[in-house]
Amino acid sequence: MATELVNLSNELAAAAERASASIVAVHGRRGIGSSGIVWRDNLIVTSSEGIRVEEGIHLVLPDGRPAAARLRGRDSGTDLAVLETDVGGLRPLEYAGVGALKVGQLALAVGRTSNTGPIASFGIISGVSGEWKTWRGGTLDPFVRLDISVYPTLSGGAAVDAGGNLIGLVSTGLSRSSVFAVTGATINRIAEKLIEHGYVSHGFLGVALQPVVLPREVQERLHQDAGIMLLGIEPEGPAAVSGLILGDVLVAAGDQSLARPEALAEFLQRTPVGQTVRFKVLRAGVVQDLDVRIGERPSRRR
Repeated sequence: MATELVNLSNELAAAAERASASIVAVHGRRGIGSSGIVWRDNLIVTSSEGIRVEEGIHLVLPDGRPAAARLRGRDSGTDLAVLETDVGGLRPLEYAGVGALKVGQLALAVGRTSNTGPIASFGIISGVSGEWKTWRGGTLDPFVRLDISVYPTLSGGAAVDAGGNLIGLVSTGLSRSSVFAVTGATINRIAEKLIEHGYVSHGFLGVALQPVVLPREVQERLHQDAGIMLLGIEPEGPAAVSGLILGDVLVAAGDQSLARPEALAEFLQRTPVGQTVRFKVLRAGVVQDLDVRIGERPSRRR
């Protein structure tokens, strides 16, 4: 048994060492460092939570060299940011196959600090499932939860399997109680948009919502029991500009029924900003159609 534990310990240490060759220290927040993962040659992906400045971002590379970095873009919805450095030749991590991930498998969170070099924390994969909508309006595909103790400097680092292959980017900014791994599919999808535009567009109406039960005659007509009432409307926001008013009950957007606020959030996720959508609205007991132009969530741009 002692030999088996020693062998396991050595294998985990080797996995952390392999991963650390692709991990940088990131200084983008006053007083608190974080980590980042080499994504492509001179491009680094890290946690958006760890970047609080637009300029003056510094890295410590895997070989100990300091390097300046520029922010190419960020998306708080998925807690991702992309940094660019003039130093080339950095080695990306190999991705683990998400399909092979199982609840209970061992996992390591690997990061880097300027002073001590590589750091790691040990735990397990506690959840794996399909697409998941974050409370900040982003989408993770798929969803991987980690049961790992994460220090601030590990945020933005790599969650790796026992072989040192990348499971995803360590994020503590998507939940107050859980640690997530933002997997390769999400990183690639979001990072490409950040490099091209600097931000990810998120559909926005500017409303506060409350689910309500529809009147019986409306239920029978629309074949649904509930809708979502507008309890608040942002002045000059997309909803207000399009003519929605307090007390309106949204019951459908295009051909999708809206029986709960989450349904609207999901609709906005996949609807391009700037597109005009015909909403079905219950107003003063009468169901009517209203064209609404989808806006862009202002706080997501940078």
